[in-house]
This record gives sequence, C-alpha cells and structure tokens, in this order.
Amino acid sequence: MMDEDSDFIPIITDEDESALDELQVPDTLPILPLRNTVLFPGVVIPISVGREKSLKLVREVYNNKGMLGAASQIDLSVEEPHFEDINKIGTVAQIIKILEMPDGTTTVILQGKKRFELEEIISEEPFHVGRIKTIKDQRPEVEDNEYKALVSSVKDIAIKVIKLSPQIPNEASFAIKNIEGSSFLINFISSNSEIKHNQKQRLLEFDNIRDRAMKLLEYLVREVQVLELKDDIQSKVKTDMDQQQREYLLHQQMKTIQDELGGSPNDQDVMELEEKAKDKKWAEEVEETFQKELKKLQRLNPAAAEYSVQLNYLQELLDLPWNEYTEDNFDLKHAQKVLDNDHFGLEKVKDRIIEHLAVLKLKGDLKSPILCLYGPPGVGKTSLGKSIAESLNRKYVRMSLGGLHDESEIRGHRKTYIGAMPGRIIQGMKKAGSSNPVFILDEIDKVGSDFRGDPSSALLEVLDPEQNNAFHDNFLEVDYDLSKVMFVATANNVGSISAPLRDRMEMIDVSGYIQEEKVEIARRHLIPKQMENHGITSDHIKISKEVIAVVVDKYTRESGVRALDQRIAKIMRRVARKVAMDEEYDVNLKSEDLKEYLGAEMFSREKYQGNDYAGVVTGLAWTSVGGEILFIESSLSAGKGKLTLTGNLGDVMKESALLAQEYLRAHCDSLDIKKEAFDEWNLHVHVPEGAIPKDGPSAGVTMVTAMASAFTQRKVKKNIAMTGEITLRGKVLPVGGIKEKILAAKRAGIKEIILCNQNKKDIEEIKDVYLKGLKFHFVDEIMEVLDIALMKQKVKNPLNI
Repeated sequence: MMDEDSDFIPIITDEDESALDELQVPDTLPILPLRNTVLFPGVVIPISVGREKSLKLVREVYNNKGMLGAASQIDLSVEEPHFEDINKIGTVAQIIKILEMPDGTTTVILQGKKRFELEEIISEEPFHVGRIKTIKDQRPEVEDNEYKALVSSVKDIAIKVIKLSPQIPNEASFAIKNIEGSSFLINFISSNSEIKHNQKQRLLEFDNIRDRAMKLLEYLVREVQVLELKDDIQSKVKTDMDQQQREYLLHQQMKTIQDELGGSPNDQDVMELEEKAKDKKWAEEVEETFQKELKKLQRLNPAAAEYSVQLNYLQELLDLPWNEYTEDNFDLKHAQKVLDNDHFGLEKVKDRIIEHLAVLKLKGDLKSPILCLYGPPGVGKTSLGKSIAESLNRKYVRMSLGGLHDESEIRGHRKTYIGAMPGRIIQGMKKAGSSNPVFILDEIDKVGSDFRGDPSSALLEVLDPEQNNAFHDNFLEVDYDLSKVMFVATANNVGSISAPLRDRMEMIDVSGYIQEEKVEIARRHLIPKQMENHGITSDHIKISKEVIAVVVDKYTRESGVRALDQRIAKIMRRVARKVAMDEEYDVNLKSEDLKEYLGAEMFSREKYQGNDYAGVVTGLAWTSVGGEILFIESSLSAGKGKLTLTGNLGDVMKESALLAQEYLRAHCDSLDIKKEAFDEWNLHVHVPEGAIPKDGPSAGVTMVTAMASAFTQRKVKKNIAMTGEITLRGKVLPVGGIKEKILAAKRAGIKEIILCNQNKKDIEEIKDVYLKGLKFHFVDEIMEVLDIALMKQKVKNPLNI
C-alpha cells in the first residue's frame, strides 16, 4: 500500500503553500471521521473506507469534485461517531482518486489543503455535515538560522527513523530529501511517522509551524531512542542464538568424534566415579545421595557451569573415609614408651591417654573424649598430639583455629555458591584418610566472632560426643560421623574460651617446666633436632648439662622451652659458621663461651629486689605465658594522707590497694601505727615495669604487706613471696595458677611462699620435684601474713609515725 501511495506524493514548493492558504473553502463541509490516522495540509495519504456513511460521502464529494473535512476520532473504537466523538481540529481535503481493491475494500486518496475548526454538526444523514472555520498556519516570514537548523534536524532524525524502522521502506527517505518547502516537510513527516495517533493530533493543533516542528523533533528523538534500544536487543538475541547454534553444531561434531574414540569425557567421568564408589563402605543414606547426584551429573552438559560443581561434589563424597578406620594399638607399654620418649614430664596428660587406651581395650568401643590441653606457649601442647597419634597408631591431623572468624570455615559453604567447598573439619578428615584420626584443634582460645558468624558455636556440634556422630556440613548435605575421632584442643588462656565450649571438653593443665626438666628436654630433644636442622654432628659440638643449665638460667625466662630452642638454634648457627669457615674453636662448649655465642646474659637469677628497704614486697602473678614474680613498692612522704597508685594497674588491683589501706587504718593499734600517720603521710604504691598492664585480685596480700612494711618501717624477710586475695574483714582468699607461680618463684630463687590455706589442695596435686627447696606458709588471716613476712625490728632511722 505504501508503494502505491508513493506515486501520489507531490513535490510542493513555498509558492504552493501560499496557494493553499488562499484557497476558498465553504462554511459547511461533509465531515469524514478518520480512524488510525491524521491528515495534514499538503500531504497525500491513502485511507480505507468501510462505513456506509463514509462511502456515501466520498462518492458524492468525488462526483461533485468538491471538498470534505477530515477529522480524526477521539475514541477509535466508536463505530458511529457523533459531534463529541470527533476532534475539533481537522484538515480540509480533496479526493484525488477512489480505488476499488480486489479484496472488496475501497481505498480513497486524500490530499490535505488547510486546517479547520469544527464548530457544530448540522446534519448526520445521509452523512455528517458540519459548520467549520478555516485556520491559517503561522509560518515564519523570514527563515532564520535557528529555524533552518530546526527543520534540518527534523529531516535528519526522520531519515534515521526510516533506517531503523523495518516497517518503513527505504524509498521514503528519498521522498523526504526531495521536499523543499519547510512547512510541507514538517507536515509530511508528522503525518507519515510512526508516532502515536494522539501525538499526531497534538501536532496538528499547533498554529505555529515553528512550535509544531519543535514538538515533532521531541517525538522523533524519543522514537529513535526506542528503535535503537529495540535494534540493540534484537542484535544481542540474534548473536546469542547464533552462538548457541554454533556451540550446538560443535558439540554434535565433538560427540561424533568422541564416539569414534571411545566415548565422551562426561561418560568417562561417570564411569570413573561409579568404579570408585564400588569400594566405599558408606551408609545406605549416603549411597542413595551419591547415586541421585550421579544421575544429575549424567543429565548435565559438560560445558555448563553446574557440571564442574556437581563433579566436584561427587569427588568430595568419594574422597571422604566413610567408615574406614585404622586399627588402634592397645599395647599400653608401647604407648607409654612413645609418650615418654617424645615428651619429658607432662605426667598428668600421659596418664589420661593411657587411661583412655585402657578403657578402649577393655570395652572395645568408647566415644572419644575431647581433651583440651591448656597452658603457656612452648610447653609442647601441639607436639603432644603427634605423640598421641603415634602411640595409638592413628592418623594425625592438625587444624589451626587462631584468628578464625567465618563460621563456614567449620560448617562449609552451600554447594550452590561459586567456589563452595567443605568446612575444614571435613577437609581434615579427607586429608587423614580414616574416620578415627587424632585431630588437633590448635589455639581454640583464639577463635573470633563477627558479622560472618560465630565459629565457636559451630564447634559445639563438633566437640559434643552426644552430637558429633551426625555432624552436618553445609557442602556435603549428609551427616558425617565424627564420634570415633579423638579431638585434642590446645589453648593458652582458658578464660577466652566460651563457657558452653569449655563445658564440652576435659581441661588438662599443661604447666611449665622446672629447670631440671628444661635441661633434660634440651638434651634429649632440642639439641639433636637443631643439630640435624643445621647440619651439625656430635663431632662439631658437645654441650654438657651444666652449660644447658646456664643457658636456661641466664638466657631464658619462660614457662615453656620455645625460647630455649631459639637459643640452642643460635648456638648451632655459630658453630655452623665456624665449621664452614674452618675456624678453630673448642668443641666442648663451656659456660664462659656462652657470651660469644649468645651475647651478654639476658636475665639475672636473683630477680627479686631483696629486703634492703622497708615497703618492698615480692608477689606472684599468673599470665597467659606462665607465672611471673612482681614487686610492689611503697613509700611515704609528708602530706595529707593521699594515696597514689602507679604502674599501669587495672581496676581490681586498685581496689585491692584501697582495701589494704582501709584495713591498716582500721587495725593500726594492732600494728603499732599512730592513727595520725594516715592523715599526715602520703602513701605512694608502685608496681615496676609500668608499661605492662597488670590486674587481678591475687596481689591483695602483697599490697597489705608492702603498706604495712612502709608504715611500720619493718623490712620484709629475705627470699619470701606471697599471693592471695584479701577481704575488708582481713580474710585471705585462694587464687589460681599456683603451679605456674611456684615455677616462677623457683626461677627467681624464692625460698618461702605464703598462700591461702585453701590453696593447700593445689600444692598436694603438684609433684614433689616442683616443690623441692621451697617452704610454704598457709594462712587464713592477713595478720598471719604480716607476722610471717615482716621482721620484728624496725630500720635504723624509723620515721616518727
């Protein structure tokens, strides 16, 4: 139809446009309601006429060579329009030709002449006749540059619309290029563009051609944007379709080639998985899951992203040791020998392992206990796990929990996520290759929690013997039995472990070593290990027990043996240098040679500050790295009874100092102290090494003793230390960390220790070798502490208090 219409497109000049304006039009015209189109002045359009009234109208007008008024309907669905259903602005038209089409329809070729306003319908039979008033288009008298640019833009955009729209033939662009009159160009494009019907009517209602052109440009720009977006989407879809068809053809060719070579990789993967699954000893539930997931793999395209995820999941199921166990060695003497050879001391831990083996040997089945070895660094907690595994003839796995924040590290990720993998518990079981390894959970006290989850809560299921027989990993989605695993946790500070987690474990204290034990550990384990690490043989260096004792005493100050191991490594490096450079040296290392190998002495054995001054007392403290001795110094100065505390003290220690002062003030008569002294003398209490934070209640008795010594001017006895909490009534309460404190006292050369009477039970659990050379005083009241610790006589120049 558009090809036929093109024959009727005239080329109208500016003179023709002026002629249209001068055209005489009668006041009454037959009115032809138009649907789906709007006629503009000067434009030729074909319309299909189907309504009976409209057919009568066009034939009578054509026969009389008259004119009609073409006005579009407001509601296009109205079959019999009346005055209110017709737009009031229309175009006077002349019928050029009537065509009877082969399909029985009638097509009328109309040419617009000038616009009119419909005032009323004066007759509706046999067709609409209306009273009209013609409207003249307002054209610019002189076409300025702005107007010319506007018309040019409309023409360019219209041509672009034709190129982008598949419904408009490309020949239409030639017609637009050949139009010279600017007004006709605007009307022609307005009439023939694919903008909406109501938008065309809006354009016809503009009296000013410049305004009509501006609005038309706005509509066309929006149309271009829509067409460009459509074109982009269609090209993408076409590209995707072409890519899919290309991949399909390639896959078909690949399949043909693979069939010739003996099968596709997908089939080979499935066959390998089925072959491995025959030897698995898994439960019926696991086997059903495996077979179900294997069928899903067979249905997947190997090029699909889900294929690798599914294949990885099945391989993880096959790699896990389902119901595969190593045979435990129930030779208790062998186990004892292994533990003794690998670790010197640690009798309580060794006894606990032997007890477990004994029960397992008699009963045949025992849910593995969850042991937690806690103590300072370097005492052999982690390495003890290897010895346990060797004594039981089990596999050994270690998992470090230090700094762990993400709960999925324990429970795994959902396999639907990209990069999903099982949790580290399941990965450890796969690495072990058996369902009953010794599993070391290192640094369990350093597990963190944040927005990613709480790993310590996830560990509750792992470490609960009543639950871990059905441990659920998010990646596996089937339960795994951990009840036969022997979990051994290690920690430095028990207080950092959450209470529910601590409740599920059997806590075993692994305290530090005394000097004799350190010497033996160095001789048996550390020196041979470092000699091997540095390529040194027994011909290159010989170290006696006496020299090792000097290294322990003068160059280390710790509960464990890690620093000792570092000092021995430093000696070996020096020896390796001398051997490599062919230097002469004494193979038998002597104490006086240590300064050359290790430098100046780092620590002094007599670390406590003696009893040269009144007010200085030695206390015992517990830290996460073992026991330490601390000193509390008190001094008096003339003033108004002010109490000053220094030394980076925590709130608890500050409260202990206030308690001590109030106790002395209340019992000054018993201690022969004038009441006025507390108001006339300022008391300063300092705990040295002020850069180190200190807190805890165990320095209570030490605070009282230091203040009492300062006020009474009675010095503290030599080589005595104390620990204990105090109350306002003068009671001494028990404290913890007794073994670590005793070891610290022995390292410092302390001979006597004052403890609460209730701590006597802690002393009874410590081996005699740790207590050798120490005298203990057990007290219940503060006055007993002062009677034991303070000398009877005052200093030579006592203060007048």
